[in-house]
Amino acid sequence: MIVSVLKEAAEEPRVAAIPETVKKLAAKGLTLQVEHGAGERAGFSDAAYEEAGAKMVDRETAISSGDMLLGVQGPDPSQLKGAKKGAYLIGALSPATHPERIGGYAGLGLEALAMEWMPRITRAQSMDILSSQSNLAGYKAVVDAAATYERAFPMMMTAAGTVSPAKVFVMGVGVAGLQAIATAKRLGAQVSATDVRSATKEQIKSLGAKPIFVENVEGIEGEGQGGYAGETSEEYKKAQAELVSGHIAKQDIVITTALIPGRPAPRLISDAQLATMKPGSVIIDLAAEAGGNVEGCVAGETTTVHGVKIVGTVQLARDLAGDAAALFSRNIANFILAFMAEEEGESGGDSARFVLPDDDEIVTGIRLTKDGKIVHERLSG
Repeated sequence: MIVSVLKEAAEEPRVAAIPETVKKLAAKGLTLQVEHGAGERAGFSDAAYEEAGAKMVDRETAISSGDMLLGVQGPDPSQLKGAKKGAYLIGALSPATHPERIGGYAGLGLEALAMEWMPRITRAQSMDILSSQSNLAGYKAVVDAAATYERAFPMMMTAAGTVSPAKVFVMGVGVAGLQAIATAKRLGAQVSATDVRSATKEQIKSLGAKPIFVENVEGIEGEGQGGYAGETSEEYKKAQAELVSGHIAKQDIVITTALIPGRPAPRLISDAQLATMKPGSVIIDLAAEAGGNVEGCVAGETTTVHGVKIVGTVQLARDLAGDAAALFSRNIANFILAFMAEEEGESGGDSARFVLPDDDEIVTGIRLTKDGKIVHERLSG
């Protein structure tokens, strides 16, 4: 079986396999070929891939001969003409934001596997690209906040007086939020955090931050499926808004991370609440691409509203391309290796092949197309 690693578009510096994972896959009997220059922007040279056992090829060869096509972002179907029918396309295929591409993959006869729809179950933790990339995004959000905020983060005792620590408030305590808390604490900030999921309160405390939670309100429905936050009751939303309004007025930096899969990002901060914040405060909105948690946020831009800088982040993990590519490629390799089945070859020796059982929870979670049809229940309706 031939595995082709594709070079990404100009705006995407990450790559779906690094020399380390090339070695791991080759050790299982897979033949690896990498499109020329695929890893350069993430710091991985063609020579390093060749040393790891991969063959460097042009794009046409990579697509036409690959039994597996690995990518970070899902390519436009027009770029995959000539691909083998039945070949696997594996990567972050954006079925929610680019549904038109999925029909194109089906039309080409590809079996499209969207890694961002990986079920959040114990068995799949090492394959979860959203968690690995969110971890880096949470870290980078704080670094960007420190660069944008025009004051120091830690308390400083000087002969000229004391510099007070920055007050950082993290809204949404998933993978990105937890890393943001930890990073802000390392930089010396005074950190607080909130989430609709009550179970996160102890996690916040364990990182040395102050939990800010609505208490004694009925109708909380925040314990969403798969480790994500869900919708909350109207009573809770009202109480949360009042609590946040009083708290963010005292904050220097706010980092919002709240997302609900398949839906627009929940609105956490309104224009009226922005008006209560101190001029020069900074908000990093990690949900900008899904509509933003903050009113007035524009994806990919920094806007100033009521004297508050709102940074609409887009794919923050890209800014840490080397580490992001390493984690992403390990997620991909872990997935492939988990479904490699040993079998006896015709000559009597053992070989391995890639097998995706139709009744496997991981397979049904990420498989979008098969045999020329769209098969995922979230898309087939």
